[in-house]
Amino acid sequence: MIDDIQEQNPESFNFQKYLGIARRRHFFFLIPLFIGWALVWSASWVLPPRYLSSTLILVEQPTMPKDYVTPNINDDLQERMQTITQQILSRTRLMHIIEQFSLYGTGHDQKSAEDKVERMRKDIGIELVRDTRNQISSFNVSYTSRDPHVAQQVTSELTNLFINENLEVRQQQSEDTTKFLESQLESSRKTLATQEDAIRQFKGQHVGEMPGQLASNLQILSGLQSQLQASEDALNVARQQHVYLQTLADQYKSIQRSTKRADGSAVGGLPALNQELEKLQARLDDLSSHYTDRHPDVRKLKEQIANTEKMRDQTLAAMKTKSAEPSTDASDSNNSGVSNLDPSESAMLLQVQSQLRSNNTEISNREHSIAALQAKVAEYQGRLNQEPVREQQLADLTRGYEQSKTSYDELLKKKNESKMATSMELLQQGERFRVVDPPSFPQKPDFPNRLKFCGIGLAVGMAFGGLAVVLAEMFDKRIHEESELKTVLAIPIISEIPDIIGPFEERRRRRSQWLGWATAAFVFGVVLIGSAFSYLHG
Repeated sequence: MIDDIQEQNPESFNFQKYLGIARRRHFFFLIPLFIGWALVWSASWVLPPRYLSSTLILVEQPTMPKDYVTPNINDDLQERMQTITQQILSRTRLMHIIEQFSLYGTGHDQKSAEDKVERMRKDIGIELVRDTRNQISSFNVSYTSRDPHVAQQVTSELTNLFINENLEVRQQQSEDTTKFLESQLESSRKTLATQEDAIRQFKGQHVGEMPGQLASNLQILSGLQSQLQASEDALNVARQQHVYLQTLADQYKSIQRSTKRADGSAVGGLPALNQELEKLQARLDDLSSHYTDRHPDVRKLKEQIANTEKMRDQTLAAMKTKSAEPSTDASDSNNSGVSNLDPSESAMLLQVQSQLRSNNTEISNREHSIAALQAKVAEYQGRLNQEPVREQQLADLTRGYEQSKTSYDELLKKKNESKMATSMELLQQGERFRVVDPPSFPQKPDFPNRLKFCGIGLAVGMAFGGLAVVLAEMFDKRIHEESELKTVLAIPIISEIPDIIGPFEERRRRRSQWLGWATAAFVFGVVLIGSAFSYLHG
């Protein structure tokens, strides 16, 4: 029935066929399986063992909050780790470790220094550990060696290098940043001092023309203009006084030239004074209609009227006294100091001439004072005219100064913050590395993994066994199945003759089966024992 089904579906799995192959070729499978496994398993014990020691280093964040102290170094830990790794894996550092621990052979070993360094770089492992935010939170440092003690010691040395190098790199970067800011601050300070000196010199060269002195200049100019106006008014009064005194002197001189009476008294002087008083009174009336009594011209004119009235009274008194005295000789009158003149009239003339000289001096002084005031007024007007120009020039100077001052203040603030951050780094309060797991002491070799080698050897043996079975079947020309016979014969098979097995053949077949099972049990038992031994002692 099974044969009929297989004939109807020749592509289905022929269990009897493969079972027959397993019975015939079990030695072809078991022996290569055992040999392949034994070779790979033996190689795992022949290869020199390599022990892996590793440690976990945690990246601790700064203890000081960034709101209080802002770090002045690069916060990119990835970039800093690359820099530190390159420095640690440099030829100089690795050669120092190789010589310290006598790694990779000594004495007559033919390996060059470059080969040793390259070998050590391959034996060092650095693995970064990231958190959920893809930030580096820690990293593993490992080293592989044939000696577990050496592996642990070298890993410990590498760990110390990473920790110390990180501190040195951070401190060096922090100090370099502070020094750079200090140099920039000094340069900015010199620029600021130069601009301050330029502004100081500009203000010194243009004293009184600065925009801040506009109000004082206007006030001083207003005061000078008031003084100039008062001086000009006083000059006008003095000039009027001069005209009056000159007229009065001319009148006295005309009196001196007047005719004499027989008794020697002068005539015509009193009428002239009366006439002058009338003129002065008429002028006073005219001025009083326009100005008050406190006006300088009115007050001056009143003084002139008072002086003229005084002179008139003195003239009348002199005329009365002269009429009561006896006449004198002509020789006495000629020796009196003023020819043919009454002594009182001569005194009045001298007084007027003295006042006239004082008036001339006053006029001269007033003119000089007015000239000086006009010069000062012109000077302050020039200052006011220059004020817009100086304001623009000062604005140009001040604009650069303000920019430099702002830059200086910013640099000073940054320098102080950087200096504080440097102090924090020197006190090791910044980001630092801390060992979480100390370098482990490897109890079992990391390579070769003998249990894994067992599995690899088993797979290799099975491949060899399968290949041997396939090759044996390919080169075996005997017919073992009915289906094979049908493919060889072109005529149909009517019947088949069963196997006739004798006692000897029966005993040989049983021995063969027992030997096969014993071989299979031995092979798999040895494989299991070897795997267990590798697991326990690997």
